[in-house]
Amino acid sequence: MASFPRALKRRRASRAVGTALAALTLLGGVTGTTAAGATSSTCPSVNGQWAAPGPFPVSSASNGRGTTVFRPTDLGTLGCTTHPVILWNNGARSGLDRYAPLLNHLASHGFIVAAAEGNAGTGGPMLRGLDYLTTENGRAGSAYQGKVDLANVGATGHSFGGGAAVDAGADPRVDTIAPIYPLAFSSGSRVRGPAVFYAGQNDTIVPPSTVRRTYSQATQVPAIYAEQRGADHYGIPGLHGPVTAWFRFHLMRDEQARGLYFGPNCTYCSSSFWSVFERNPRARAVPGP
Repeated sequence: MASFPRALKRRRASRAVGTALAALTLLGGVTGTTAAGATSSTCPSVNGQWAAPGPFPVSSASNGRGTTVFRPTDLGTLGCTTHPVILWNNGARSGLDRYAPLLNHLASHGFIVAAAEGNAGTGGPMLRGLDYLTTENGRAGSAYQGKVDLANVGATGHSFGGGAAVDAGADPRVDTIAPIYPLAFSSGSRVRGPAVFYAGQNDTIVPPSTVRRTYSQATQVPAIYAEQRGADHYGIPGLHGPVTAWFRFHLMRDEQARGLYFGPNCTYCSSSFWSVFERNPRARAVPGP
């Protein structure tokens, strides 16, 4: 039997889907190609400043059970009534301190980031972070009560943790993934929502060919292969903007981010930032701005 939070999410989605599809059609939306949540975020756009710090002051703390949460200090403010979730997993032999700049950056843009504290190559620890936020969202007196947007969940991670994000993408609660230089032990064919796979052109630890193989398996969803020019295995600072824009579009419906990845004249399609930028047929079919 499905858990109560999952079942509730499906019931809410089924009630809203008719209205949402009609609205998206009228607005020239991307029905069936963005994350599964049926409503648009109330979080205001950052006017294309994806790589700059967002407007939210950030706090972080461990829950004592294997998850550190990076989040806006004051939830439910600055126009955001609720906050989408991003799940994170570390690379092998790396701790959260290596990735804190990215995780704080995402939180500053209005996301609640549930970061697994270990180095598992599977999605289990990341999903336990989602379980924790689900419980806290419904717990009276919790700082998260009613503030977590459980209908819009993404997953990312680096290297071994990027592979874990691919694995987490098979969970029906995870709507989109953006793994960074992923060493994936789970097939991209299991991913359930839009995916961008970041590779480093000069990465010798997880070579571009390894990332491309996982991308090529994800034929069932809009998928993108984005190879960062000149990057080795630790070029993550250069991806702060692209990762933020991906999740702002898919989890917050921030239309200003759409044209970076989608449409016949997508900005990243011709950007020299990428040594290769490739979209599968489903991604090429997503309308532009």
